[in-house]
Amino acid sequence: MVLDYILKDLGITGDFENREVTMITDNSAKVCEGCIFVCIEGRRFDGHTKAAEAVENGAAAVVVQKDMGLKNQILVENTRSAYAKICAAFYGHPENKLKIIGVTGTNGKTTSCFILKSVLDKLGHKTGLLGTVKNIVGDKEYPAVLTTPDCYELFGLYAEMVECGCEYCVMEVSSQALDQRRVDGVHFDAAIFTNLTQDHLDYHGSFENYKAAKRMLFENSDIAILNIDDEAAWEMVEGTNCKAVTCSVENNNCDYSAKNIRIAASGVKYELVSNANIGRVRFGVPGKFSVYNSMGAAVCLVELGMDFREVLDALAECAGVPGRMEVVPTETPYTVIIDYAHTPDGLENVLNCVREITEGRVITVFGCGGDRDKTKRPIMGEIATKLSDVAVITSDNPRSEDPESIIEDITAGIGKHNSKVIVDSDRTGAIKKALETAKEGDIVILAGKGQETYQILASGKIHFDEREVVAKILSEKVGENK
Repeated sequence: MVLDYILKDLGITGDFENREVTMITDNSAKVCEGCIFVCIEGRRFDGHTKAAEAVENGAAAVVVQKDMGLKNQILVENTRSAYAKICAAFYGHPENKLKIIGVTGTNGKTTSCFILKSVLDKLGHKTGLLGTVKNIVGDKEYPAVLTTPDCYELFGLYAEMVECGCEYCVMEVSSQALDQRRVDGVHFDAAIFTNLTQDHLDYHGSFENYKAAKRMLFENSDIAILNIDDEAAWEMVEGTNCKAVTCSVENNNCDYSAKNIRIAASGVKYELVSNANIGRVRFGVPGKFSVYNSMGAAVCLVELGMDFREVLDALAECAGVPGRMEVVPTETPYTVIIDYAHTPDGLENVLNCVREITEGRVITVFGCGGDRDKTKRPIMGEIATKLSDVAVITSDNPRSEDPESIIEDITAGIGKHNSKVIVDSDRTGAIKKALETAKEGDIVILAGKGQETYQILASGKIHFDEREVVAKILSEKVGENK
């Protein structure tokens, strides 16, 4: 792709050499001959400080939002937005050749996207997926570094989806991605709002800023599928032109509602009701949140023109999502479940779900991430000890922070709740203590890591897969008993 073409596509004119563009990056360490270097002004680093060096190293152009006095500079109002649009032009606008469904909210994004992809595939619509667990393009799977990829990777994945014949792309759209304008220029055929609770305040600074970032998704969507049981739902579409379609478990004044809900260890059953249709839904993941996630996905596809009955039939065949209420195979009289719950609302939802299906006690292993929102730590401590019979407080990606300091923040919220509290900053040791405590009929919930197979410590990232940890602990216990 030549530079002139990209610039004309963006409506930019100027005296630029008609050079072949090799790649686009906002990372100064990746600058190479013929690339376009986009200077992003971040909180810790300003890419403009590397603009001149990028030109010296052979960049075809540098994109800036302040005049650097460089021959090859492209001056724009917002380099973050320009980055997305330049990447789109570089790849020939693959986003316009796909039907794109976005999902945003604090919790439920990953499960909703997996449901959407599963149902679409079963109905004969080849679908790509972008999200927290992994990115899927045709028969290929790629590890996900960010919930919503960097612009250059994002549009590259779109292009690959188009090339392999995908009709749809379903994707998680995070608040950070929206705030950083990674999806600027992308048109969403539909967007789902799941819920909004406290998270990422370390990044956004306030709940209002967090909410405003989420709302940006609906400014460029045709249809909004709203969970109106969440009080923020209507704010998502206020002042936008998208069609609002409402869903509820608790409110009859909506377009679609879930009735006669039954929750069991095997999953959920309910009746999906609208003015035009009523049908029975079966989804194999337990919990009230599974009603919301499955209903939002089903309604989205019906609103996009899919047959109501066919959608519900396909929904019944959906498999579970890695790291979401995932039962770990064990030959024990108790059950071990892994879940990604890492926010106050997510943890509360999961523990309430487990409480509904357990015959014995709820034993919870959890921690809070380092270098992240500290205000949620005591809140999660209160929730875990209030809703568990035994709470084992430990580490969860402490990063540069002292694990013991994070645990102190968590225990500040415990108060006078009745659960037995065990503290072990070593996550393997914490899991071992939980398993040693468990008895017949209990459920041990390992919260926070979900699909992750690593721990991020001050010394760096190490391999840590809780499935392997559980298996090893149990095998060692068997060996001791022989």
